[in-house]
Amino acid sequence: MKYVYLGNSGIKVSELCFGVLPIGPLQANLSVEEGGNLILKGLHKGINFLDTAEVYKTYDYIKYALERFEGDVVVCSKSMASDYKGMEKSILDALKSLNREYIDIFLLHAARETPDVFEKREEALRCLLEYKQKGYIRAIGISTHSVKVVERASKIPELDVVFPLINKAGRGVLQGSKDDMLKAIKKCSQAGQGLFAMKVLAGGNLVNDLIDAIEFSRNIEGIDAVAIGMVNEEELNLNLKIFNNEIIEDKDLIKTVNTKKIFIYERHCQKCGACIKTCPNHALSMGDNSAIIDHNKCILCGYCSPVCEYFAIRML
Repeated sequence: MKYVYLGNSGIKVSELCFGVLPIGPLQANLSVEEGGNLILKGLHKGINFLDTAEVYKTYDYIKYALERFEGDVVVCSKSMASDYKGMEKSILDALKSLNREYIDIFLLHAARETPDVFEKREEALRCLLEYKQKGYIRAIGISTHSVKVVERASKIPELDVVFPLINKAGRGVLQGSKDDMLKAIKKCSQAGQGLFAMKVLAGGNLVNDLIDAIEFSRNIEGIDAVAIGMVNEEELNLNLKIFNNEIIEDKDLIKTVNTKKIFIYERHCQKCGACIKTCPNHALSMGDNSAIIDHNKCILCGYCSPVCEYFAIRML
C-alpha cells in the first residue's frame, strides 16, 4: 500500500481511503458489528484513512473498529453546520462518539454549495479554525461537488484539505466540466492543499469500468488519495489488489455489477420537497404523486434519505 502526505498538512494516509458511507443506515445498513469488522479488516490490511460525515451516522462503526485496532488511523469527518454553535456541537459529538482526543480532518460538508459558502458559513469555518488551534482538529477544509468552490478554496490559505468530486465521466461535477475540475484540483495542489477524490465510480455507475475509473483518479495531478465506499469483503479485497498494484483477474471482477438504486415510495411521500433541495446533483424533481428520480443524474450519495421525515426514500 502506498502512503502519501495530504499536501502540506503533515498527515500521512494510505492512498486508498475507506469511504464509510455505504455500510451505514443511508445505504447498506449493515449491523455495527458487521460494518465495524469490515473496516477493521481494511485497517489490518494497510488502510489507515477513513472518511465519514456526521450525516452518515457511521461513527459507531468506526469506533467499533478503532477499539479493536492498535495502529494509528486518520479519520476525516464533515458537518453541514452553518454557524459556530452548530459546528462546535458537530465537533464535540464526533470526539465523544469516536472516543478520540482529536479528529484528524474536519470539513465543511458543502456538496452543492456555491463559492459564497465561505461567507454564508463564516462562523462555522471560524469554529473549525479555533478548534484546530486548540488541538482538537489536525486539519480543516471543505468537501464539495462544485468546480467553483474548489477554485475558491485554492485561494484560502487556512484550508488544509479539499475533498472534490471527480470521475472519468465527469458525472456529478457541478458548476463546470470534468476538465474544469481537474484544473481547479491542480490549483489547490499548487497552493499546498491536500486533496483526496470522491465519487470516482460515480456512485457505482462506473463499476463496470472499475479498473480504468480508479486508475483515472489515481493519476490525476494533485490527487493524493482516493476514497471508495465498500460494503463487503469482496469489494475490499478487490480494491486492495488494485491499490497494491497486483494483477486483477477476470474472476475478481465478476461480482462488480452495480445494482443499487434510489427508490421513492409514493404512498409515503408527502411532496414536501426537502429531498429536492438536498440533492447535490439535481437528480430529483416533483411529479404528480411524489418526488421522482432521474437515474441518469443520480450518483447514489444518499443525502436525500435522511432529510425525508416520512421515510419515503430507500436505497435498494
